Amino acid sequence: MSIVRDLLGNYEPGHTTTEEDILRAAEEILEQRMMRLDTLTCPSDTARFLKAKLAAYPYEVFACIFVDNRHRVIAFEELFRGSIDGCSVHPREVMRRALHHNAAAVIFSHNHPSGVSEPSQADRDITRQLQQALKYIEVRVLDHFVCGSGEPLSLAERGWL
Repeated sequence: MSIVRDLLGNYEPGHTTTEEDILRAAEEILEQRMMRLDTLTCPSDTARFLKAKLAAYPYEVFACIFVDNRHRVIAFEELFRGSIDGCSVHPREVMRRALHHNAAAVIFSHNHPSGVSEPSQADRDITRQLQQALKYIEVRVLDHFVCGSGEPLSLAERGWL
């Protein structure tokens, strides 16, 4: 059952709508909107979607948007979970999921629970490793967003991809 439908009056009598209910509904709306898009053409829409999905976690989460040749969204997956200051990312698993979805390209994202969106050297290194590994199976890396408390930071916009 849809969270949005629930918020519109299908809750049980006596249920009070909480902030958490509203945030979950907003996340569902963003995800449905992202999946309906013809193509991913606007980095700010992608950044807004990723921030809504990842910014609230109290631990690091590494996620991936898998897209086809026309940059239409195939799937969004949270692939790895870490601790408050790091997350192990395994290129083999990223490659396996890209092949599973028959993706032509990917957009990576992860959050920084500290709230600081500035990518670390480790963030840049894993992006390069993933880019090199995915090149062997002809999957392009379009971007890597780092989500903190402010606007998500795009490594592509910084010229690091």
